[in-house]
Amino acid sequence: MPGRAPPRAARGLPGVWLLLGALGVLGAAGSRGAPRPCQAPQQWEGRQVVFEQRSGRNSRALLAYDGPGRRVRVLDERKALIPCKRLFEYILLYEEKVMFQIEQATKQCAKLSLTEPWDPLDIPLNSTFEDEYFIGGPQEQITVQEWSNRKSARSYETWIGVYTAKDCYPVQETFIRNYSVVLSTRFFDVQLGIKDPSVFNPPSTCQMAQREKMSEDCSW
Repeated sequence: MPGRAPPRAARGLPGVWLLLGALGVLGAAGSRGAPRPCQAPQQWEGRQVVFEQRSGRNSRALLAYDGPGRRVRVLDERKALIPCKRLFEYILLYEEKVMFQIEQATKQCAKLSLTEPWDPLDIPLNSTFEDEYFIGGPQEQITVQEWSNRKSARSYETWIGVYTAKDCYPVQETFIRNYSVVLSTRFFDVQLGIKDPSVFNPPSTCQMAQREKMSEDCSW
C-alpha cells in the first residue's frame, strides 16, 4: 500500500506516500497570536490505516519513518482473510528517487522511480491553526491540535493534520479535493526511533528487480 502523500506520500501506491505527493500541500499563513506548529518526531515506527476514496479500501500497515534520511518503509498488514489479496513491502528512498515494491510471500521485487518530491510528515510552518480539543473522555483523554493549509482567500482546505499537543505525534492526516476526502490516514502505536535501520535495505532479490509495478490483486 504506501500512501501521504507519502509517500502528502501515497500513503494506494504505497498508500499514502505517493498519491499525496501528486496532490501536494499548499501552505497557509497562521494568524498572529495563534499557536505555532510543533516539531513532529523525525524518526519513529508505528502503524497506519489509510482510506483511499478512489478504491473505497482501508489498508493497514506497519510504518518506519526516517525524516533525516528521507526514507519510508511500509509493510502491509493482514488483519483478515481477503481473497486474492497480495501483501507487499514498500521501501521509499527519496534521496535516490527510487521505490522498491517487494511481495511478502515470494520476495519478488519491482524497482520503480520516485518522481514526487520528499514531503516530510509534519506540520508546515505556514499552516493555519484550526482547533485544540480532547480525544477520548473522562479519565482517558489526550489533547490534540488540528492544523490545515486553509488560506483567508480560500473558504476550504485541501489538507488537515491532527497532532498531539504535548509531543507532536501524528494522529491523522486528511487530503481533500473538490470538497471530497480523497485520502485519510490514521497513525497509532507510535514509538520513537528505528529499532532496525536495515528495514530500509531492499532484499537481495531486488538485484534482479522488474521495472513494472506489481498488481495488488491476484494475477490469475
